[in-house]
Amino acid sequence: MSVIRIVSTVHSCLRSASLTAAAGVFAAVLASAPARADDYDAALKDIQSTMGGVPSFVKQFPKAGLPGAWAEVKAIELSDKTALPPKVKSLISLAVAAQIPCSYCIWSDTQDAKRAGATDEEIQEAVAMSALTRHWSTIFNGMQVDFDQFKKEMGGE
Repeated sequence: MSVIRIVSTVHSCLRSASLTAAAGVFAAVLASAPARADDYDAALKDIQSTMGGVPSFVKQFPKAGLPGAWAEVKAIELSDKTALPPKVKSLISLAVAAQIPCSYCIWSDTQDAKRAGATDEEIQEAVAMSALTRHWSTIFNGMQVDFDQFKKEMGGE
């Protein structure tokens, strides 16, 4: 099954079913679809046309997984037709990358954020928020703060 048909099937499911059901269908379709050379070649051609070249790391990725991995990146990260605008997605990705840490992602996500219109101040705040979240997560988990009590005190259940 081609990447286009897989993405089309998932897209149809998303319109008519829950996200969980769509994810299940997507996983089942990928599992049942043997990797074919033409799917790999089509993915490479699409990467070439989308990015203006094929980065060398792409050729290191397992051939069987590349069509699906590319479809996921293209449908979520590179699409401007998702719930989150490109700038927000790149700032989220940068914040996560700063915590992993991944120097490749930090560099790339910073460039993407700037291309999407993020200011230096927005980039700094996204990274600071990731640090703040990790800081308090360390406190809550390390001190074994009671989760139910926490939710109650913070206006939850």
